[in-house]
Amino acid sequence: MKSRGVGKGRETRGEQVQDDLVRGSKKRVLVVDVGGNSVKILATGEPVARSFKSGPTLSPRQMVSRVKKLARDWTYEVVSIGYPGRVLAGRVVAEPRNLGRGWIGFDFARSFGCPAKVVNDAAMQALGSYKGGKMLFLGLGTGLGSAMIVEGIIAPMELSQLPYKKKTYEYYVGRARLERVGKKKWNRHVADVVRRLIAALQPDETVIGGGNVTKLEALPPRCRQGANVNAFRGGFRLWSDDDVVSPKVRRARTRSKVRRERAEGMPAEH
Repeated sequence: MKSRGVGKGRETRGEQVQDDLVRGSKKRVLVVDVGGNSVKILATGEPVARSFKSGPTLSPRQMVSRVKKLARDWTYEVVSIGYPGRVLAGRVVAEPRNLGRGWIGFDFARSFGCPAKVVNDAAMQALGSYKGGKMLFLGLGTGLGSAMIVEGIIAPMELSQLPYKKKTYEYYVGRARLERVGKKKWNRHVADVVRRLIAALQPDETVIGGGNVTKLEALPPRCRQGANVNAFRGGFRLWSDDDVVSPKVRRARTRSKVRRERAEGMPAEH
């Protein structure tokens, strides 16, 4: 299959995620961001991401085959995979809602022929967005992705299926609802959902990412906009000296902790 760059925006330029955090890894990494509409890939040292369409019939075996073909002229030693569903201890434990079947327990390392790490796609984008402290990530895409990072520890979450009004959070803020009711009403739903989740989880900051973040009329209070390119950065960070949090992020985390302790009247650690 002929490879192509992802879109035309600046976020697709690979060198923008090949920063100090990426170069902290001694390995050459292939990052695979699996979505309900497309699969995007980027490897260490490559200037432009590539993609192909996914869809409701895509199986993991088909995905791996197409990724390997698309990346046949790239060099990589390990793979990071962002999966749009539940992942436990690096293994897929639930079938995706917007892809084919056969994902549960699939051995990606064996299929790729090299070590592979699998995380929830929202967790991977959250990791790429993380600057320190306690951060909530919400991804507005086909559905609602969610993850929390607390002092460098990633906690994937399944907030999308929690009850909200007559359905679930995902029902009201997913792409189908946006297309059905229009941007104005959808924006009201998003603002209310984000407000409720921030009130319940009390993060230091909230990052809103996903393909539909650009449809927001304004960011809710205490939020910053993420970017899909951060999924690649998160995938590289997974292999940064085999440590989820890089030294640079550790320093930011420590400063956040000190600020919080001072605000609470606790003595700072030395």
